[in-house]
Amino acid sequence: MSGGCTYRGRIAPTPTGFLHVGHAATFRRAAERCEAAGGTMVFRLEDLDPLRCKPEYCDAALEDLRWLGLTWAEGPDVGGPCGPYRQSERRPHFLAAWRALRDGGWIYPCARSRREVATAALAPHEDEPVFPPEWRVPVEKAREWANPAGTNWRFRVPDGEAVEFVDGHFGPTRRVAGVDFGDFLVWNRDNVPAYELAVVVDDIAMGITEVVRGADLLTSTARQLLLYRALGAAAPGFYHCPLVVDEHGRRLAKRTGALALRTLREQGETPQKIWGKTGF
Repeated sequence: MSGGCTYRGRIAPTPTGFLHVGHAATFRRAAERCEAAGGTMVFRLEDLDPLRCKPEYCDAALEDLRWLGLTWAEGPDVGGPCGPYRQSERRPHFLAAWRALRDGGWIYPCARSRREVATAALAPHEDEPVFPPEWRVPVEKAREWANPAGTNWRFRVPDGEAVEFVDGHFGPTRRVAGVDFGDFLVWNRDNVPAYELAVVVDDIAMGITEVVRGADLLTSTARQLLLYRALGAAAPGFYHCPLVVDEHGRRLAKRTGALALRTLREQGETPQKIWGKTGF
């Protein structure tokens, strides 16, 4: 966590479906850490996907988390000094970051499809195959583009560099660029910024000092630390929560509808019972 700064945490759901118990557990941990530090909690909707992020999911995220007793000082429903608090309304910030990365020689256009990358990768990895470095595009070509539309854009990772950080839960954590992860997407061909870029840009702009999220994003943190450095910004601290699993040991996911908060509410569950399912 950034030293000497007032604690600012965030709850940042992606409204591509109804939130489930696993989300609630992570957000409660974020709230507890913020409260313990006497900090300010920010609520941000990461609603960049125009096809999957539906208004009913956005509304439900706010309603369900309020019903569980979580609160925030800034957000799309209460305003605040760092708004707007919907990523879909923050495009100018993402374009400015894209231009900075392009001018700095950090990113390049990439026409390769996910299938091509998966086929060409030397070995599978936990979340995505490593992008073949021989497919990189020269910096000069990237600077010919006035805007990111029309193709994917990838961040050129420093091959062989160990990205290290001390996680608030898991302790010292290490990922090697070019081995554990490769050149990653920062902008999609449908002209929407990718997750890695959007969250870094917004966490910088909103002054977030600690990011609390699930353990499935540990490798994403290594990628994002490279983005913080490329953008000349100090990185926040990170706390990754163990994932909540079902009775069969499977990770909860929106696509399965597992333990969706909205469903549990409709079945008459109380907030106290739901927190009991998460171990709180």
